[in-house]
Amino acid sequence: MKRHNRFKEDTNLIHGIGASEGICIGKIFKYDHVDVQAKTNTVEDCGAEIERFKQGVSQSIVDLEGIKEHAQENISPETAAIFEAHIEILKDPEFIGQVKEVIETEKINGEYGLEKVSQQFVAMFESMDNEYLRERAADIKDVSRRVLMHMKGLKSHDLSEINSEVILVARDLTPSDTAQLNRRWVKGFVTDIGGRTSHSAIMARTLEIPAVVGTMTGFESLNDGEQVILDGNEGIIYQNPEQERLEEYAEKIQELERQKKLRETYIEKASVTADGVHIEIGANIGSPEDIEGALSHGAECIGLYRTEFLYMGKKNFPTEDEQFEAYKKVLEAMENKPVVVRTLDIGGDKELDYMTMDKELNPFLGNRAIRLCLSNEELFLTQLKALLRASVYGNLHIMFPMIATLEELRQAKGLLEVAKEELQQNTKYSEAEFKYKIGIMVEIPSTAIMAPVFAKEVDFFSIGTNDLIQYTFAADRMNENVSYLYQPFNPAILNLVHMVIEAAHKEGKWVGMCGEMAGEPLALGLLIGLGLDEFSMSAPGILRARQQAATIDSRQASKIAKEALTLTSQEDVLALVRG
Repeated sequence: MKRHNRFKEDTNLIHGIGASEGICIGKIFKYDHVDVQAKTNTVEDCGAEIERFKQGVSQSIVDLEGIKEHAQENISPETAAIFEAHIEILKDPEFIGQVKEVIETEKINGEYGLEKVSQQFVAMFESMDNEYLRERAADIKDVSRRVLMHMKGLKSHDLSEINSEVILVARDLTPSDTAQLNRRWVKGFVTDIGGRTSHSAIMARTLEIPAVVGTMTGFESLNDGEQVILDGNEGIIYQNPEQERLEEYAEKIQELERQKKLRETYIEKASVTADGVHIEIGANIGSPEDIEGALSHGAECIGLYRTEFLYMGKKNFPTEDEQFEAYKKVLEAMENKPVVVRTLDIGGDKELDYMTMDKELNPFLGNRAIRLCLSNEELFLTQLKALLRASVYGNLHIMFPMIATLEELRQAKGLLEVAKEELQQNTKYSEAEFKYKIGIMVEIPSTAIMAPVFAKEVDFFSIGTNDLIQYTFAADRMNENVSYLYQPFNPAILNLVHMVIEAAHKEGKWVGMCGEMAGEPLALGLLIGLGLDEFSMSAPGILRARQQAATIDSRQASKIAKEALTLTSQEDVLALVRG
């Protein structure tokens, strides 16, 4: 029986989303933004209003350059990249041009013109199905608010001035807010809104401070100066906890510190089970800047290098040379450890402003990923040539996403040969110099079912569980009405994973996993038992997974996995795993 079951039902318990792991105990510091709502006024001198807007933009860019430099030096390159993106928004001719146009055509004040356009952009992002892109609406809000503050002559609170240990509570934290946090004093934070992919959540994990987001009522319920327990593991906050609860959590904090120090001893160790079975644990990355974090957490490989971020937030397609440099940097940094690069996965919820795409009734089942690349051969060939050139500098694994049929795979491989021939004709490269492996993502049930056929024509598989689960149950996990159907532990999913692994191993090929399931502690033993060879996850999860793997007997895990395959529901599987 868990210890907390001794306590009476807590009326002072606030639930949210555990966005960053860890536990802290401290006093509340409430933070609320200055109200900068814009009121509409009719103006005659539109030129003066546009000039005021331009000055607000210029001042904001100066602010952001300073914040970016601070983030680069004190937080991480990934965080600095957020503010570079903010600067790009303020330099975007489309965004700036629309604000100017609204001011001129509607003869309104600059503040309202800015707010009107920013709301349009925010609505566009918030309507997207992808959680990551939905959260980008916060970037537009943050940037627009900064410009409005300058236009109104207002000064925001400086969170960097906090000089005592606190737990920060806010309705929301912008990326700019979070970048100011000093982890010496801010031991954790709570927000009413946000999810695990919001910038504030991402930065909390980078800073390694506990965070609970999406509480809905935390700001109104919690009071300045009162003591709370913040549990980022469970996504809960205890308000004015009783002494016995405080003692319980003080013990938990000590245990977490002990576990953290123990995990750090695994940085240089191989990922091996208790009975000596070697697995590979690597990192998912989205840009070359992420490689530092992957290596600092002991990544044995890059199991997923998302390339679409080279294309997004730009005005034109990246050139072959630009892509080559981005791939080369990661391959060299990994020093011949495997780097799995996923080719362009645009479509569905990821669109490019500069690329005309047909509007589809169901874009997730439409012309996306490999389908889009095969119908835009020049676009695809540019990326393939960049990858081939980069292959000279490391251990490259090229992975095609969204493969549904053998014909698609063969077409993609054929274009890779075309890219190779073009390079040999136009450059000094010889075929012997290109070193790479070819694989596919398994994220469509048809591909899993036909894995024995695919296994004969690829060097590896990587299972993308996020889409595989959604496509198997025909349910969008972001849709609250059907999110209950997002079931990674359902026997249907486990059997598909098992089919893929069995088929690959029969042909002497390896299988990885790069979906969220790969980093789920409860799933690790099951997946080892099913024979999964490689686990790719966000960098902070690597050492925990390596430490956990060292406690697992693969033979016992195999028995549990076999039993799980025979069960009939996710609940039954979870009960079995939890033992």
